[in-house]
Amino acid sequence: MRIEIGQRGLRYELLRYGHSAHLAQHSVLYVVFCAVLFAVCGSAGAQQTDKIFRIGYFDPSSASSSAVLVDAFRDELRKLGWIDGKNITIERRFLNQDLARASEVAAALVHLSVDVIVVTGTVPATAAKSATKTIPIVMANVGDPVGAGLVASLAHPGGNITGLSGLAPDLNTKRLEVLNDTVPNLTRVGVLKGAGADLANNLQLRELRTAAVALKIKLEEIDAKIEGNGLEAALQSANQKQVKAIMTTASPRLFAVRRNIVELVEKQRFPAIYFQKEFVDEGGLMSYGLDYDNLFRESAHYVNNILKGGKPGDLPVQQPTKFEFIINLKAAKQISLTIPVHVLERANQIIR
Repeated sequence: MRIEIGQRGLRYELLRYGHSAHLAQHSVLYVVFCAVLFAVCGSAGAQQTDKIFRIGYFDPSSASSSAVLVDAFRDELRKLGWIDGKNITIERRFLNQDLARASEVAAALVHLSVDVIVVTGTVPATAAKSATKTIPIVMANVGDPVGAGLVASLAHPGGNITGLSGLAPDLNTKRLEVLNDTVPNLTRVGVLKGAGADLANNLQLRELRTAAVALKIKLEEIDAKIEGNGLEAALQSANQKQVKAIMTTASPRLFAVRRNIVELVEKQRFPAIYFQKEFVDEGGLMSYGLDYDNLFRESAHYVNNILKGGKPGDLPVQQPTKFEFIINLKAAKQISLTIPVHVLERANQIIR
């Protein structure tokens, strides 16, 4: 990544697989703007009270699959002076992939009169927004909050929601480009998507379809049900459709079953790229995406400012500035795939 300072201020460019210049400019402007507002909010609410604040944490996956990210969030809060069990309590709620319960869980958190609700993903964010217009809501990671109707704009969110955008639609485009550069003569790609026509999937697929046309790649969109033998059926369907590589939409539901996905993809000997590094930790071939640990740490700073008196509607939504491209050469060897040198040169990390 290259950072430059010019007459128009800060600008960054992600080399080759980064975002387009206008996305990058907007991202950094929001970060700078946000930093200034954070400083103002922090100084205005610096005095501590004896009150124990209650934080609601709302995630669509499970406690075990999200543990590493929850730990990052709690650790950053601790650095900011907020100790779970001392001056804050964290009410954790997980849907365990049962998205139909989202409204029920959001209403329960509101009933507890929490001081702020931290949400992961579009479904919990939408449910929380419907449940309250007054309790501040912090998005730890929502792919497209403007497209989902959660905020009016990134710079001026308004209402009671702010936080971090995960840029999921745009990053899927970059993953498809990486696959195209990695797999020789790639003409057909299987896209595993969380079963159901939810908004987050639709927003991602819309951008992905456009990119596929430009790259002259045929997309085979495959529902990946995580219940029963749904994942096995999805990979069998991919094989029958004669796809040459696999990718997934960015989904907490799919993240929760990442080990199963990686094992099944490897069994079918598909080259694959994933949206989080934890898939590579499980033996996956490649990942290109956000530094999610950093994303959840940044969400703790939003909570800190809100607990000190900051108003969510005045805090710009940040776009991420840290991205990771990881390649697992062990996995490549297992499927007899040679990663081109020009692709390897762009990796942040190579597992040998």
